[in-house]
Amino acid sequence: MRRTDGRETVTAVTTQIPDVRDHRLSRDEIEANFADLHAPLSRSEALIEADRCYFCFDAPCTQACPTDIDIPGFIQKIRSDNIRGSAQTILRENIMGGMCARVCPTEVLCEEACVRNTHEEKPVEIGLLQRYATDPIIEAGTQLFTRATSSNKRVAVVGGGPAGLSCAHRLTALGHEVVVFNRDDKLGGLNEYGIAAYKTVNDFAQTEVDYILAIGGIEVRNHCALGEDVSLEDLRSEYDAVFLGIGLSKANDLNIEGEDKEGVLNAIEYIAELRQTEDKTTLPIGKTVVVIGGGMTAIDMAVQSRLLGAEQVHMVYRRGPEKMTASAFEQALAQTSGVTIHHRAPPSRILGDEFVTGVEFKTDTGEFVLYADMVFKAIGQHTDGIEGLTLENGRIVVDDGQMTSLEGVWAGGDCVVGGDDLTVSAVQHGKLAAIDIDRRLREG
Repeated sequence: MRRTDGRETVTAVTTQIPDVRDHRLSRDEIEANFADLHAPLSRSEALIEADRCYFCFDAPCTQACPTDIDIPGFIQKIRSDNIRGSAQTILRENIMGGMCARVCPTEVLCEEACVRNTHEEKPVEIGLLQRYATDPIIEAGTQLFTRATSSNKRVAVVGGGPAGLSCAHRLTALGHEVVVFNRDDKLGGLNEYGIAAYKTVNDFAQTEVDYILAIGGIEVRNHCALGEDVSLEDLRSEYDAVFLGIGLSKANDLNIEGEDKEGVLNAIEYIAELRQTEDKTTLPIGKTVVVIGGGMTAIDMAVQSRLLGAEQVHMVYRRGPEKMTASAFEQALAQTSGVTIHHRAPPSRILGDEFVTGVEFKTDTGEFVLYADMVFKAIGQHTDGIEGLTLENGRIVVDDGQMTSLEGVWAGGDCVVGGDDLTVSAVQHGKLAAIDIDRRLREG
């Protein structure tokens, strides 16, 4: 197959054996590559950064925060060396403030809204300050919350990701008994299985989960999936309320010729395996990798392919850069990591016999082919419909309190309309649902 747009001719060899193997890099190189993306602030660095805050009235950074954290408030407490108080201000609104400090796209939320941008073109490092405040509290297991008097009400939370854990923690703090039904081996959902390894080192995701559970009153049942091990109908009959934080468990297909060839993989599944693999040198990766998609998962997959030793990584998006859901920072991170990003090029077919050897793309000016030893699909996910729930574009419709069309059933996170694949948004959904559940249970 050749370019028809007048540019360099590229030919795909359909019979070539792909170069996919492990141990492309040494263990030392892998460990260095997957080190902490952002080094934590020292005390002196944190105090200097805290001094840069204007402590605005009606702070635009707080207005931009999906979980409504009082950002000037927690920074002021850092400035006075009140780390416990600062952490409490954060965690009261966002119980997963530690992970959000690491993975939240602050550059398009609170930090983009920072008024320092107007004067200096450099915002206060809110994310790093949030991490500075929360890390010592979470890592030491310093419990800042106590449970209210028992309500004698039981709530089922389906899903052990950010939405489910946020909901469970707020409910148990309000005095309700909570049972979390989790389909995976571990709690954490996206934080544990779906985020790039270099964003959450030293098993912090599980450290945070342990902190959340330490409040008490939360029973966990792993390997328990909705529709397989437990039904929504049964949960509604056995519990006083049900919260669904089930995420989007199934990867979307490209629906093009050759998609079933060996070496064509779902990015989210590979990332999950990578996160659970202690010795990352054992993970096979292609010499040349193509990632199809334009979101955060595509970026994470492309960058991690390079970090594992892939020599060439292409990320291809069907629309223009202005439509990419990955932030400008993440796009820049990919490019500085050696990833080549292509725009306005939807895939038309995957080449090869038994094994993938390349991908054909169509543009407004013609066609081109990128050779590939491995192809990763990162074009979004979906969930199957749940009987009785109103859906819109494959996601659950909820009201302002996160209640679904079924009485006594709430939902939040990626599975609902408005879900945006962000931990911080999922946490807010879970919190809002818990508050609404509590109100309705107490009203009778």
